[in-house]
Amino acid sequence: MDLGLKGRACVVTGASSGIGRETALQLCAEGANVLLVARGEERLAGVTEEATKAAEPAGGAAAALSLDVTAEDAGERMLMAAEERFGSLDVLVNNAGAAKWRDLDDVPDEDWRAQYELNVMAPLRAMRAAIPPMVERGWGRVVNVCSTAGKRPSAAMAEYSVAKAAELSLSRLFADRYAKTGVLVNAVAPGPVEAEMWMEPGGLLDQSMQLTGDKNREEALQTAGSKRPIGRLAQPEEIASTIVFLCSERASYVAGAAWSVDGGTVQVII
Repeated sequence: MDLGLKGRACVVTGASSGIGRETALQLCAEGANVLLVARGEERLAGVTEEATKAAEPAGGAAAALSLDVTAEDAGERMLMAAEERFGSLDVLVNNAGAAKWRDLDDVPDEDWRAQYELNVMAPLRAMRAAIPPMVERGWGRVVNVCSTAGKRPSAAMAEYSVAKAAELSLSRLFADRYAKTGVLVNAVAPGPVEAEMWMEPGGLLDQSMQLTGDKNREEALQTAGSKRPIGRLAQPEEIASTIVFLCSERASYVAGAAWSVDGGTVQVII
């Protein structure tokens, strides 16, 4: 299936690992021109090299921008870098995120603020910068990577859940504002993903063991997977495939959606 992404200029935040990495690689494989954005320069450079190899056979390209997306000028800097490298910005994927497991009473005020900055203000600033030029050209795609925790709050990730709920509302507001202009804004809501945020030492899998009482990582992974109707955690490429579709020409009548990509975890029909 031709997704119509060849030559489209894209920005993916949080692109050095997990869902962001896979999204960037899949966009590149479609022949898109992708600016990969993340804080860690070394890891970002390695993934950008992978993306370049994926892009070249399809006629696309990849470039890197080391940036903290919570900076007040991050939106303008991403737009400028995309325009300088590729001539425009057609697709924005707001994916950068982080989470920690702990009790509601243990979350300090600064962490509530930090999650709001990362999951609400950063996507807001990025959309404010990126969407007006898209409107002028009459075409654009924005995908905000949210979470099942934004639909059904997780007691183990309180500040993350509240911020992700706000991001879902933010996505809907921008979708309603710009749908008639040809700029389509959507959200995806993944559940747990077998990627770095969960699997790295000290990540969410290890943190979950302290609450579930599982004896080892394998048992903790089985416990987490058993809570999904599909019986396992997602792979990053499974979430990325949905994101890439929403970035494409094929998603031409999808606006304001909040697609669950969670193995059936949140059992609602809307």
